[in-house]
Amino acid sequence: MEDNKQKIQAFIYEILNNMVVSDDQDIFELGVVNSLFAMQIVLFVEKEFGICFQDNDLDLENFNSINNINNFIGKKKNIIAC
Repeated sequence: MEDNKQKIQAFIYEILNNMVVSDDQDIFELGVVNSLFAMQIVLFVEKEFGICFQDNDLDLENFNSINNINNFIGKKKNIIAC
């Protein structure tokens, strides 16, 4: 899971133009992201980790921090693969 977290951190760092955020910081509350950013996260998780999404997975809380994204991936990897 630590490997996954490093991939997520690198993605967030790049997409936020090298802005450093803590693992538990709400990235949407920073005021620098929008709905396009949310879709980029979903596509990144889908492609990088092979996660298939169901409608109820698209809850903002699953994607609002590095830790939450990492936890979501951990749960989904054990349940659904594309």
